[in-house]
Amino acid sequence: MSKTVVIIGAGPYGLSAAAHLRARGLSVRVFGAPVANWSRRMPAGMLLKTSPAACELATPREGFTLRDYCRDAGERRVAAHDQVPVGLFMRYGGWFRERLVPRVEDERVASVDRREDGFRVKLSSGEVLRAGAVVVATGLSGFAHLPTPLAAAASSGLSALGLISHSSQQTDPGSFAGRSVTVVGAGQSALESAALLHEAGADVQVLARGAGVRFDTPPSSHPHWQPDTPGGRSWPLYGLTRHPAAFRRLPAAARLRLAERPSRPRGAWWLRDRFEGQVPLLAERHITAAEVRGNSVALQTTTPDGRTHTVESDHVLAATGYRVHVEALDFLSPELRADVVRTGGFPALDKGFSSSVPGLYFTGPAAVATFGPALRHVSGTRFAGPRLTKSVAAYCDDF
Repeated sequence: MSKTVVIIGAGPYGLSAAAHLRARGLSVRVFGAPVANWSRRMPAGMLLKTSPAACELATPREGFTLRDYCRDAGERRVAAHDQVPVGLFMRYGGWFRERLVPRVEDERVASVDRREDGFRVKLSSGEVLRAGAVVVATGLSGFAHLPTPLAAAASSGLSALGLISHSSQQTDPGSFAGRSVTVVGAGQSALESAALLHEAGADVQVLARGAGVRFDTPPSSHPHWQPDTPGGRSWPLYGLTRHPAAFRRLPAAARLRLAERPSRPRGAWWLRDRFEGQVPLLAERHITAAEVRGNSVALQTTTPDGRTHTVESDHVLAATGYRVHVEALDFLSPELRADVVRTGGFPALDKGFSSSVPGLYFTGPAAVATFGPALRHVSGTRFAGPRLTKSVAAYCDDF
């Protein structure tokens, strides 16, 4: 069997896994556009919600932190509670790749099949290779979620007309200048998208199911009241993100519930002044339908008292998160997907990130139902990298 390890995805988790595996002496091929989800799916001007320390990719040796990059590149060093612009993170990711994973093949994996001697991996170029192990590190690609009424409207053609989109599809807020936009959601993505759209000259409003929106507590306020976590200041999140190995010991139903509903949506503390008093909020609105009205889209909504309201705008931007489901990974053969045991839509993983299919591994957001919300954030690579590498190396050594 081939001892080559194929990593599908060149985002933070793919690059970190490759750096660890290469340091272990394994033959690794990485496929995907480096840090693609960040460069292709994040709006210009976006600031990462997490702290600089939580934005650092894990490596098997020292010298590759965000601070190291800033010093090496001559960029301004970010302090502990500074905001990290998405552009800075992408430059850091490129610097990391050049030094630790110099060969990343910007090519799409068309299919993966399981064979007796390992895996058959076919690329979009037509090349076919054998792999002893496959690591799926595709991040959130393919998992964008739309609420049922919006999904139905999008599939009926509103998406093709440019009337409905997911926040992951919009990278240029300036393209909406002078247009009306309804942003659906109440989390960081929704609130920051709304702020960026407003600042770019769009007539924007936010539609949320809850009674209002919440923001994290600034780090200088009540320093001992709520601890910092990659997902914001919170005692529950602190426990869940600090102990991913312990999270795996929870009952599957509890892990799935926490994975699918990690916490109440909220924005970063530094976003409050850019949102409040700037962007109108339509709270406690439940969307029941969406339809075209001329060149605009009308959302039918209901409120808790049973009244119906119509919200009309030129565009609806759904910042409604992601739902991981193995079936969305269509590069895995149907037979392979059928053999993957699941926790809800997530692959069920052992302590070394291996799925029920020997030699097939999942890391990053796909591992959240096993290891918890720590794997939603770049800082989760510190836990994932060493564990996955140990497991993959042991598996390959057995053949």
